[in-house]
Amino acid sequence: MTAPALPRAAVDAAVAAERHRVADLVADLTDEQWATPSLCAAWTVRDVVAHLTVTTRTTVPRLLPAAVRARGSFDRMAVDLAAARAAAYTTAELVAQLRESAGSTRRVPGSTPMDPLMDLVVHGQDVARPLGRRHVTPPDVVAACLAYVAANRFMGGPRRLAGVQLVSTDTGWTHGDGAELRGPDVDLLLVAAGRRAGLDALRGPGAAVVAARLG
Repeated sequence: MTAPALPRAAVDAAVAAERHRVADLVADLTDEQWATPSLCAAWTVRDVVAHLTVTTRTTVPRLLPAAVRARGSFDRMAVDLAAARAAAYTTAELVAQLRESAGSTRRVPGSTPMDPLMDLVVHGQDVARPLGRRHVTPPDVVAACLAYVAANRFMGGPRRLAGVQLVSTDTGWTHGDGAELRGPDVDLLLVAAGRRAGLDALRGPGAAVVAARLG
């Protein structure tokens, strides 16, 4: 089956909708909930939301010094930029910034149109699940993000999924060869993006293979 994909206009529309959706998810959180550890290692809910406001506000002149401070590590740079915004703005301001940027197509230099969409969908789950909340993204958007991450070397999908065949119980889409890992797209997406939490809803011998890699 052909990998799920979205045309560019649909990607941009989905990014806008997902920014509003994540803003709605966190708008009524208490201070304690904002401080809850997310599924994303080293980040609280507040840090994740701060990170999601970076995408449309990063320029090359801002990015270069941050990259130097992070010694070329993209992950460390992302952590540093999120920490700076989390410290500089109130939670209400961060939510407002996420809404204000909803329709923007600006993105981190060097990234693709799918990158901010994938980031929003995965981080929406990073926030929702530890809080015990349900965050629902349209199925076609989740499916497209899954196909994107599963094949994206920069995201680490191929490394985590080597020797594993993903089988979507939502669409029937399959990816890869080897031990079967079967379940809903959103949980397959979380596993492809490195989140152990996705394994709870997945079945098949591939679960043990991936679990060993996720630590």
